[in-house]
Amino acid sequence: MTESTPSTPSSALPVIVAGGGIGGLAAALTLVRQGFEVTVLEQSPQIGEIGAGIQLGPNAFHAFDALGVGEKARGRAVYTDYMVMHDALDEYQVGKIPTGEAFRQRFGNPYAVIHRVDVHLSLLEGAQETGRVKFLTDTRIVKVEQDAGTVTVTDQRGQTHTGQALIGADGVKSVVRETYVNDPARVTGHVVYRAVVEKDDFPENLRWNAASIWVGPNCHLVHYPLRGGEQYNVVVTFHSRQQEEWGVTEGSKEEVQSYFQGICPKARQLIDLPKSWRRWATADREPIGQWTYGRATLLGDAAHPTTQYMAQGACMAIEDAVTLGEALRVTTTDAGHDWTAALDLYQRARVARTARIVLSSREMGRLYHAKGVERLVRNDLWRGRSAERFYDAMEWLYGWNVGNCLDAATR
Repeated sequence: MTESTPSTPSSALPVIVAGGGIGGLAAALTLVRQGFEVTVLEQSPQIGEIGAGIQLGPNAFHAFDALGVGEKARGRAVYTDYMVMHDALDEYQVGKIPTGEAFRQRFGNPYAVIHRVDVHLSLLEGAQETGRVKFLTDTRIVKVEQDAGTVTVTDQRGQTHTGQALIGADGVKSVVRETYVNDPARVTGHVVYRAVVEKDDFPENLRWNAASIWVGPNCHLVHYPLRGGEQYNVVVTFHSRQQEEWGVTEGSKEEVQSYFQGICPKARQLIDLPKSWRRWATADREPIGQWTYGRATLLGDAAHPTTQYMAQGACMAIEDAVTLGEALRVTTTDAGHDWTAALDLYQRARVARTARIVLSSREMGRLYHAKGVERLVRNDLWRGRSAERFYDAMEWLYGWNVGNCLDAATR
């Protein structure tokens, strides 16, 4: 427990980070690099991560480098040769984007796939190595209070933790967001099943070194290699027949199979593979223009929860952290850190970009799940498009780096 007293200036207090996931650990790292002590409050009994694979664009690697964990993450990633989309009904190749040397030259970093646990571990190792991040597990915040110079959070046991600022990286069901915004979730009705399959159990005719998606009416399937190609990530998404509530549960093989009648045999192999599934009923929230309140701000899914269709949720959280660090750096004067200025700058730099991800993800979901004439339009969208034209269209997303991360706030 950290208490401030009249003899303790707020600048001597740690910064409190709510949440020990990817966003929270990235925030802790960026804060240490700006000279702060950090206390991470995590509601789970241990610091860890669940889930399966995630995709990392060049923007994520720029962010990892800025946080000092680039080599750790690179050593655990699988570098793809291309991204490819097929129609799940007839195997038509809708689009293929090379992610080899020309892609790296254009964006300064590769495209990769990685297990979520390995991203988390890279950040956790980096944070632990600093010796300046304190972790309190089994600690769930229930109340947030502020005065002119400090933020105090109360946990489920009634203990208080006081810091000079609070970073709410407490995920899609953020208590910090509920405290200041209290807006409703937008449950999509789309259900995501995720599993990891050993290489020996994965079909040889799908062992592509690629981020691969099969798109079908009201559904899609994704697969790509993990951990040196020894495992494969399998993700299937469908529009649920029932009323969904936002959350994660154990999945049912029978349920998955009931939604994928009519897709081609090659893609259908994917849903017969996993021995067990995790089931996510997905949601996002409407983008908001304010997520900073005094000395408290939001980061990652707490700030801009999104559906998975842009494959950018974790990337945006890590970008947020880097941008927060830069905002603190450029607003620091001889008098010390100016939290009001820094958090305002951070918010202005991030709101439009992250809202674009949320809104683009919704549209991408519509594109993936098109049926009837809309499906035909989708399948014609990228016919004959060159790699360079694909790269031009991706510049806004993958061209992000630490050098331009504050640009949107200065326009």
